Amino acid sequence: MKQYLLSMYQPEGGQPDPEFLAGVMRELGAIRQELEATGSWVFGQGLHGPESATVLRTKGDEVLVTDGPYVEGKEYLGGFTIITAPDLDAALEWGRRYAVATTLPIEVRPFQGEA
Repeated sequence: MKQYLLSMYQPEGGQPDPEFLAGVMRELGAIRQELEATGSWVFGQGLHGPESATVLRTKGDEVLVTDGPYVEGKEYLGGFTIITAPDLDAALEWGRRYAVATTLPIEVRPFQGEA
């Protein structure tokens, strides 16, 4: 089985209202339980906002450290899940479920080196 990264992109701005967010979290919990029950769950977690990021970059022999996101944008990586799936179609189906549950864009990508 291959491993896939499901990246969840959220728009800049405040959090959704608590009632909506509670429903999303319930749906995400149900998806996770199903992934665990099928042996497809590897890892997943939400991330703090891009303002909490620290970027390290090489410049000659030095490593420069800067606060803030690597890229400025209207959307940012808000969380991710790693799953195992027999093929891309199965991974896309899990991604579709995450997209419906969160109403966010979900990017599905296979890891390199997987058979």
